[in-house]
Amino acid sequence: MTQDPSALREEGNNLFKNGDVQGALSCYTKALKVSECGSDSAVLYRNRSACYLKLEDYSKAEADATKALDTDQGDIKARFRRAQALHKLGRLDQAFLDAQKCAQLEPKNKAFQELLRQLSAQIQQKAVQLSSTDSRVQQMFKLLLDNSASASDRQKAAQNLVVLSREDAGAEQIFRNDGVKLLQKLLESQQEDFLLSALRTLVGLCTGHQSRTMAIVNELGMDRLCGVMGSVASTVSLSACHLLQVMFEALTEGMKKDVRGKDEAILPEPSRELRSMMRHLIDMLVATNVSGPGRDSAINLLVKQVPRKSHKNPDNSLTLWVIDNGLKKILEVAGTVPEITDGPSLTDNTPMSCSVLLNKLYDDLKCDKERENFSKLCEEYVQRHFGSPGLESKLRAIQTVSVLLQGPSDVGNRTLEMSGIMDAVISLCASENITHQQVAVETLIHAAGKAKRASFITANGVALLKDLYKKSENEQIRVRALVGLCKLGSAGGTDFSMKQFAEGSTLKLAKQCRKWLCNETLPPTSRRWAIEGLAYLTFDADVKEDLVDDKNALQAMFQLAKSEDKTVLFAIGSTLVNCTNSYEVEKPDPQLVELAKYAKQHVPEEHPKDAHSFVEKRLVKLLEAGVVSALVCMVKQESPALTETCRECIARVFLALVERQEDRGMVVAQGGGKALLPLVSESTDVGKIKAAQALAKIAITSNPEIAFPGERVYEVVRPLVSLLALDCSLLQNFEALMALTNLGGISDRLRQKIVKEKAVPKVEGYMFEEHDLVRAAATECMCNLVLSPEVQKLYLATDSDRLKLLVLYSGEDDERLRKAAAGTLAVLTGEMPEVCARIPDTTSHWLEILQALLLSENQDLRHRGVVITLNMMQAERSLAEKLMESEVLEILSVLAKADDASQASVSRAAQHCLDLALEYELIKSNDGEANLKFAP
Repeated sequence: MTQDPSALREEGNNLFKNGDVQGALSCYTKALKVSECGSDSAVLYRNRSACYLKLEDYSKAEADATKALDTDQGDIKARFRRAQALHKLGRLDQAFLDAQKCAQLEPKNKAFQELLRQLSAQIQQKAVQLSSTDSRVQQMFKLLLDNSASASDRQKAAQNLVVLSREDAGAEQIFRNDGVKLLQKLLESQQEDFLLSALRTLVGLCTGHQSRTMAIVNELGMDRLCGVMGSVASTVSLSACHLLQVMFEALTEGMKKDVRGKDEAILPEPSRELRSMMRHLIDMLVATNVSGPGRDSAINLLVKQVPRKSHKNPDNSLTLWVIDNGLKKILEVAGTVPEITDGPSLTDNTPMSCSVLLNKLYDDLKCDKERENFSKLCEEYVQRHFGSPGLESKLRAIQTVSVLLQGPSDVGNRTLEMSGIMDAVISLCASENITHQQVAVETLIHAAGKAKRASFITANGVALLKDLYKKSENEQIRVRALVGLCKLGSAGGTDFSMKQFAEGSTLKLAKQCRKWLCNETLPPTSRRWAIEGLAYLTFDADVKEDLVDDKNALQAMFQLAKSEDKTVLFAIGSTLVNCTNSYEVEKPDPQLVELAKYAKQHVPEEHPKDAHSFVEKRLVKLLEAGVVSALVCMVKQESPALTETCRECIARVFLALVERQEDRGMVVAQGGGKALLPLVSESTDVGKIKAAQALAKIAITSNPEIAFPGERVYEVVRPLVSLLALDCSLLQNFEALMALTNLGGISDRLRQKIVKEKAVPKVEGYMFEEHDLVRAAATECMCNLVLSPEVQKLYLATDSDRLKLLVLYSGEDDERLRKAAAGTLAVLTGEMPEVCARIPDTTSHWLEILQALLLSENQDLRHRGVVITLNMMQAERSLAEKLMESEVLEILSVLAKADDASQASVSRAAQHCLDLALEYELIKSNDGEANLKFAP
C-alpha cells in the first residue's frame, strides 16, 4: 500500500470527486499520519474538513479547518469551510466573522455572499427572538416572585417557564437571569405543582448542555436534588429521577466530545460531579428518610448509568467503584424484609430492582478475578447475617439469597449452597409465621431455576409445596406454593413427551392460576405470582389454548400490565411469548431423529396444538382481547424491571402479531409502531433484530408516513439498515430491503437519511446475492435510492462495474429483476446524461439487451426500454446514430403506431424518439414512413 502523502492526497481527491466521501476521508487521514510538511498537512486538514462537512460531522469539520488556518491564515477555502461548520453548529457570530473575511478577500464569490446573507438574517432573527424571550422570562419571574399574585396566575407562569426552557433561547435567558435561584425557591415549596414545574424547567436547561448542567449541579447541590427525589409523592420522585437522568447524560456525553456545551465554554472534566452524584445515589439506598419510590428511582438511575453501554468499551472502572463503595448497601436493601426487620422503606418493586442492578453490575465485570471478588463479598454478607444469633438475621440472609437468585444466578447458587442455607429454607417453609413461610417459599421457587437445583427440589420439595398448596389457609402462601409446583412441572419446556406431573395436573394448576389472577380481592403481589405460574405452565399448548379462550383472565393480565406493579412485566412477557410461540424452535434434522429413535435416545415432540393453524388462531384472539395496548403500556414503563430480556419478549410478541399482513393495520392503529422504536435500541441483540424485523413488516405493507408520522419515520431507517447484516437471516435481509424501498420512494430527505446510515454499500452487496428474490429486492431498493444525487455520482466512477451490472441485469430472465434494473437505468440516464455515453462500453451485448426490452411482452419493460432509448438519444447525437442504424428504428416505428390506449405512454415516448431522430437528420419522413438517411 502506498504511503506517499501526495499520492494518498491525490487518491483522496479522486474518491471525493466520485462521491466516495468515506474513502477520501480514510486517504486524507492516512496521509496526515505520514506527512512531514506543514503546508501539505494544512491542505490535507482542509480537504478532510470538506469530508466531515459532507458527513455532517460539523465539530470535526470545524476542528480540521482551524488546524489548516493555524498554518496559513490566508487559506480562504479552509476559512469558508470553517464558516460553514460553525454555521451548522449554531455558532453564528463566529461563522459571520469567517464568512465576512472570505467575502472581503473575494467580493464577487456568490457562495461567500450567500452564506453571509443567511448568517446576517439569522443573527438578526436571533436578536429579536432573544429580546422577545427576555421580556417573557422577566414577566414569568415577576409573577412567580409576587406572593400577592393569584395561585392560578403563578401556576400558569410556572408552566410557561417549562415551555420556554425547551427552546434554546428561552433556556439561555432563564439561566442568565438567575433563574436557577428562583427554581431553587420553587423546589423548597411544599406545593407539588410548583415542584413539578421547577423540575421540568431544569430538565429543559440541562438537556444536551454540559456547562449549564455542571453549574446547576454545583448551585443546587446533590443533597437537595436527592431530597426531592426521595419525596413520598411518586410523580415528584419520578420527575426528579428524570432530571438526574438528563444531568447524567449531559455530563457523560460532554466528556465524549471535543467541545463541551453549545457555548464552547472552557470546562474542567465533569468526572468529579459524576462521582459525587453516584455517591449520593448510593447513600440514598439505605437512608431512612427516603421514600420507597425515591429508593426505586435511585436504583433505576444506577442501573442506567453505571454499567458500560457496550462491552467494546474496556473501561468498567465505574462499576468496580460502585461495587467497592456500594455493594453492601445494595445487599442491605435486597435483604430487607419490611414486615419483620428494621430498615429502609421499600415498594413491591424494590427487590426486583435490586436483582436487576446486581445482575447488571455482575455482567459488567471483565474477568474471573473481578467476578470472584463480587461473589465473595456477597457470600461474606450472607454468612455474616446467617451466622448471627436470632431468626431475623437468618431471614435477612435468605431474602438476600432470594434476590441474588433472581439477578446474578451464579452468585445466588453459590450462596444457596453455603452450609445450612437450603436446610433453613426447607424448615422455614413449615413455619407457622406467614412472613417466614413467604420468604422461604419464594427462595425455593427462585432456586428451582437451574436444572440441577430443580431436580433436587423435585426430589425433596415437591411434597412440601403440595402440602402447603393444599393445607395452608393463607392465599398468599398457597399461590406461591402453586408457582413452585408450576415451575417444577414445566421443566420439560415445550417438549410434549417430557411431563413432570400426571396427566391433567398441569391444566388443574393453570385453572387455579387463572382463578387467582381474576380475583381482584387478592393483593396485586399475589395476582402477580399467579401470572408467574402461567409463565411456566404456558409451555404446555393445552394451557395456552385455555388461557386465550378465557377472556376474563386475559383482561386481568392486561390490566396488571398497565398497573403500578412493575415486577409483573417479565412474567406477562414470557406468558405472551409462549402463547404466540415466538420463542426460537430448532427443527431437528429428520435423519438425526431417525438415528436417535434407532439408538433409543430421547427425541423432543411438538404438541399437536403448537401447529401453525392453532398459533394463528391464538394470535387473533389476543389481538381482539387488546394485547397491543398492554404491550404499548409495558414499553412505556420506566423501571429496572423492564430489563433487556423483558424488552426482547415484547419484541418477539410484536413480531408474531404482525406476521399476518391483515393484522398490521390494527397493531399500528393501537400504537404498536411507535412502541417498537425504543425496542430497537434498548433490548438484547436478538430483541433488537426482532423489533427491527417487525418494523420492516409494517413498513412493507403500510404507508410509512401514516404508520410512523412526523419525524418518527426517520427513526425507522437505522433499524432497517441494521438488518442488512450477514448474521441476519435471508428473510430479514429481504424484508429490510423491501421496507427501505418503500421509504426511499417517499422523499429526498428520507433517501439522504438512508444514504447517511451507510445503506448503499450494503444494498449493492445484496445485488449480487444468489437468491432471486433478495437480489431483485436489492435492485428495486437501488432504483429508488438512485434518485439521490449522491448515489447517482457513484455510477460515474470509472473504476467500478455498477453500471455494467444494471445493464446485464436488464437482460436477465427474472422479470422482477429486469424491471428493477431497467428502472434504475431509466432514472440514471434521465438524471445524468453522461451515464448514457458509458452504456455501450459496459458490454458488447448492450444493444441486444435494449432491443429485448423494447420487444418485451411486458408493458412495464417496454416502457423502461423506450425511456432509456430516449434518454440516450437526447444525451448525444452519436448515440442516437448508433441506435438508428440498428433494428431499434424499426421497433420504435411499430411501437409509435400502437393504437391501444393502455400503451399510450410507450407510443408517445417512441414517437418522441423518432421526432428526435428527424431533428438530428438521421432519418427522413417519406409519406409518413421513417427511413434512414445515411450520411454521404
